Amino acid sequence: MKILLLGEYSNVHCTLARGLRELGHRVDVASDGDSWKDYPRDIDLRRRSLGRWDTLRFLWKVRRTWPRLRDYDVVQLINPVFLPLRAERIFPYYQRLRRQNGKVFLGAFGIDKPWVEEGLKPDTFRYSDFYLYGRRRQNAENDEMVRDWLHGPKGTLNELVAEDCDGIVAGLYEYWRCHRTRYAAKTTFIPFPINHDEVTLRQPHPDDPAMRFFIGIQRSRNAYKGTDIMLRALENLQRRWGGRMQIVKAESVPFARYRHMMDTSDVLLDQLYSYTPAMNGLLAMAKGLVLVGGGEEEHYQLMGEDVLRPIINVQPTLESVEREIERRLLLHPDDLNQLQEDSRAYTLRHHHHVRVAEQYIRFWSSTK
Repeated sequence: MKILLLGEYSNVHCTLARGLRELGHRVDVASDGDSWKDYPRDIDLRRRSLGRWDTLRFLWKVRRTWPRLRDYDVVQLINPVFLPLRAERIFPYYQRLRRQNGKVFLGAFGIDKPWVEEGLKPDTFRYSDFYLYGRRRQNAENDEMVRDWLHGPKGTLNELVAEDCDGIVAGLYEYWRCHRTRYAAKTTFIPFPINHDEVTLRQPHPDDPAMRFFIGIQRSRNAYKGTDIMLRALENLQRRWGGRMQIVKAESVPFARYRHMMDTSDVLLDQLYSYTPAMNGLLAMAKGLVLVGGGEEEHYQLMGEDVLRPIINVQPTLESVEREIERRLLLHPDDLNQLQEDSRAYTLRHHHHVRVAEQYIRFWSSTK
């Protein structure tokens, strides 16, 4: 097959492309590299800024690029907003892709209308980015998503693309659950891919027996992602456990430094309000870190996993985070090595990039 993967989130398309190429397919990734993360791509669609001249340069770049994006058997979009443009400008580019190529698929890998729509219902999930045990979570980021996706042009674009495309691929349980409500007939679940050949394993630290807990801090998204609660839990535990644990806090550091800090840690805390591990958590697990975050029963059932369950699942409360870290790790440090081995084994079983690529080929081929 000749395949175009358009757009990027957290290295999903770049990693998927490697798996597809190993299966013998011809693949091009066209993206902006996921902004500052600057992931590899074959066709560069980076927009330098929102300034007038950079906008004109970007529009000229897209105009020159679009005639090349033709005659693919499959095109997959990372999101309805697959270009760094206002949503109302994007649909004509979609229509041209549709005319020039074979099948077109939509990724459900992040924020979109079904995810916002279902998240706002108090009974879709027990907890989510929008609701916490029946109570609405109010913050500026949530308000902006509601405005953009439910009442703005992003939502309109999402509906047009979702109704027209040949299929929708969801990468997490939450995204699958949300898209099944409106698009059950064309939605499937395929796990995110991890290329273990490129993953650097965590580095043991025998001279320092303290258990290292890694947490990434984004000040603008602390409350939204639950990092504020997770950090507070670690600080409370450190007051009780002293030198037996160490907090490794990455705040506004370059990406290379971030990865090095993760590589020298034992445990990652990530995504308090999620049922499932996302790409950052999966990368840590592939390195051999233990993940404290989302590992709910619904996630394991969707994966078909009854044995390997290495994620330390926590509820989105301060008390739950403290209790589970203490119960599963600090009181039983001898269990750490086995949990780390199981974490890597889990990602090899379910997220190996070639096996994931095979699932994509089956789904793309199955649609009429």
